[in-house]
Amino acid sequence: MMDERKPDETITVDVDGFNVMAYSFGAGDEVLFCLNGGPGLPCDYVRDSHSWLADKGYRVVAFDQLGCGSSDRPEDDALWTIERYVEEVETVRSALNLGKVHLYGQSWGTWLGIEYALTYPDSFKTITLADGAADIPHLVSELKRLRQALGPETEAMMQRHEAEDTLDHPEYQGAITLLNYRHVCRLDIWPDAVNRSLSDWNMGPYNAIQGPNEFCYTGSIKDWNRIADLPRIRQPALVLCGMHDELTPACSQKMHDALPNSEIKVFKNSSHLPMWEEPSEYFSTLLKFLEKNRS
Repeated sequence: MMDERKPDETITVDVDGFNVMAYSFGAGDEVLFCLNGGPGLPCDYVRDSHSWLADKGYRVVAFDQLGCGSSDRPEDDALWTIERYVEEVETVRSALNLGKVHLYGQSWGTWLGIEYALTYPDSFKTITLADGAADIPHLVSELKRLRQALGPETEAMMQRHEAEDTLDHPEYQGAITLLNYRHVCRLDIWPDAVNRSLSDWNMGPYNAIQGPNEFCYTGSIKDWNRIADLPRIRQPALVLCGMHDELTPACSQKMHDALPNSEIKVFKNSSHLPMWEEPSEYFSTLLKFLEKNRS
């Protein structure tokens, strides 16, 4: 299920004069259109885990967002906004003639997916929001709780390094590593596709929109909150997360409560990557939802 698979098509899409690389698997009429996490992260870890759904009659499409992977990497911080990425998503969907898609977003892809769904409400049949949040201030309060679980001395140390901008200090990086193994991926050995994405991370878009790491939000997204707007999304919605997710079950519950036509699933033995941590349970849930909403 999770072996690396070659795309049936690799397509270069012109997005405002830049090249964005898209990957297509299968030839089904039903399209799963994947928005991966990051920002600034190549799509490998989402693309390679979901591409096998082509064997279930779906066309699976993922793309390297501008600034990462095989797409162009301009060095212009003005490009790194959620609004520009929304237009990029629509450009790729239109260029590939995908029609109404099953929209899938994971992590940062949920923020992008929500913003896209509110901007282009007639472009998708369903929306899956995996390991995400729609209220960043609430997420920050949840991350504070996860950080506090390391103990008061460690939390104080982290706060000091953040205040002094010494985030590369070994003791701070040690705390981040521990949080990552608790709340990003709980597997002893991280999958090759995950490591490929993480090793090629472009921190330009990430710093501009999110911040210096997964547990410190200082970028333009830090005050973003779309909970009040989620009732406008009437299409069937699936909300997924891991029990130990950095974007916690409380974040997913807030989205589920606000979406009028949604269901939720929490994977008990997963953190932020249940598609890799609990693939059987994860894909059973996703496929059941997609099959129920085929047109």
